[in-house]
Amino acid sequence: MLRRSLLAWLSRVGVLLVVVCCCLSLLYVITCSPHADEPMAGQPLPRVGGMAMPGGPSRPGGAGSAPIGPAGREGFQALLQEREEQHRQHIASLKKQITQLKEALQERSEQLKGMQDSVEKTAGKGTVGDVADERSHSDLQEFLRSQVSRAEVHSGVRLPSEYAVVPFESFTLQRVYQLEMGLTRHPEEKPVRKDHRDELLEVVESALHTLNAPNQGGDKVKASKVYTPSDFIEGIARTEKDKGTLYDLTFHGEQKKEFRRLLLFRPFGPLMKVKSELVETANMPINIVLPLSQRADKFKHFMHNFREVCVKQDGRVHLTVVYFGKDQMNEVKGTLENTSRELNFRNFTLIQLNEEFSRGRGLDVGARAWKGGNVLLFFCDVDIFFTADFLNTCRLNAQPGKKVFYPILFSQYNPAIIYGSHDHIPPVEQQLIIKKDTGFWRDFGFGMTCQYRSDFINIGGFDVDIKGWGGEDVHLYRKYLHSNLLVVRAPSRGLFHLWHEKRCADELPPDQYKMCMQSKAMNEASHGQLGMLLFRHEIEAHLRKQKQRNGAKKA
Repeated sequence: MLRRSLLAWLSRVGVLLVVVCCCLSLLYVITCSPHADEPMAGQPLPRVGGMAMPGGPSRPGGAGSAPIGPAGREGFQALLQEREEQHRQHIASLKKQITQLKEALQERSEQLKGMQDSVEKTAGKGTVGDVADERSHSDLQEFLRSQVSRAEVHSGVRLPSEYAVVPFESFTLQRVYQLEMGLTRHPEEKPVRKDHRDELLEVVESALHTLNAPNQGGDKVKASKVYTPSDFIEGIARTEKDKGTLYDLTFHGEQKKEFRRLLLFRPFGPLMKVKSELVETANMPINIVLPLSQRADKFKHFMHNFREVCVKQDGRVHLTVVYFGKDQMNEVKGTLENTSRELNFRNFTLIQLNEEFSRGRGLDVGARAWKGGNVLLFFCDVDIFFTADFLNTCRLNAQPGKKVFYPILFSQYNPAIIYGSHDHIPPVEQQLIIKKDTGFWRDFGFGMTCQYRSDFINIGGFDVDIKGWGGEDVHLYRKYLHSNLLVVRAPSRGLFHLWHEKRCADELPPDQYKMCMQSKAMNEASHGQLGMLLFRHEIEAHLRKQKQRNGAKKA
């Protein structure tokens, strides 16, 4: 009885959705067709100031019978254009609603079919449902087995070069030894991420369970001891992202020189559709907040990029500059006014604070100064270069009340070292190449971020007590990590940190001074380039010897 009533209810829901869709389609046809009361060709149009109306009598000898002048004709054309625009907007709105309803109807139909299938299975409707269930389970098992056979588990595959090798990482119960470190991790470290730590513990526990399970004939070696975590020596693991993760574990055996090896494989299942949505960014303005103190020359370079990207290409950006002090204030103000005058650009705000520079304080003031509702904020620095593609990436990866975006920017090395001398340095746009010898992913920096103003206010904003360089961005980042918001952290190919000489002030506290010096060292050049600078005297001596030998041979 319950099954029948549920099926009947589901059928009614499906029929109701079909009826609603048909009604909207009919409404669309009726709306788009011409009405009898609308002006038609050959009929008099409505007139301004008591002129003849369609279907109504005109007054003889009055204004209604007078010939139409130029002003009246322009009024008719304006009125007609207005009516046409209203109809176009209404038709576009109806088309959009019909499309959304069709998508909803298709989704509901799929859900209805799935619920019907599940009801039939739970009701035990003969052996057909059982056979289908078994077939589905068998297909999944077959797919997972095929993943094992496709991966490099039992034998290798031919690779085109040494760069195509997928390396293993080795691990023990306490440490992970990895190659792909980045700048914030170490070659040997504890698995600090919970998902990584839980993954390795699960693998070891599964291996111990397999070793201690009763022998069912699959393992020729019969174990007489009980294996514990202390018997685990080490393991190696690697992930092929389209197949799965292979684990090779080694344990102490029963004898002194015996070992037990266990291969485990976690196959990746088929792709599943989680969500599909249309994101409209036309009405998503970005408020770029820029704290600044002096550095008027750098601000001119920043505004050059801003004019090209934000004003000429994107057109949906507001700039808020929070300036500390009075020195060079007129130069900064003049740069903004020139941009406003030349490009007719008015979307900027200049705030002056007569106090000691604090990046956190400046960003906090700039974010709270916005009065136009909930806006997307991009916290920026004067040494940052970004593209129009990055602005869209910022819009797509931030969502109010749900997620914030922390892009990892590409930090440029010293161009004088990259290109050999100051005379060979190309324009900035030609320097922005993502390569090992031109820069690095600045994964230890959290200063550039995209979030909505409401999330920034609700999280508590910056710690405005931090003065000078560094520290405030990490505090804000940790606040978001401790909240329920999703933090999107990813490299951004359209966001660059331009190299500049870094000065670490003696007035900084020891921890901030150390952070500043570490950043300065990493900013200068790659390991190979620094090595060439370190051994340049030996290299020059070698070149001189080679030149002398070649000269002696020629003589």
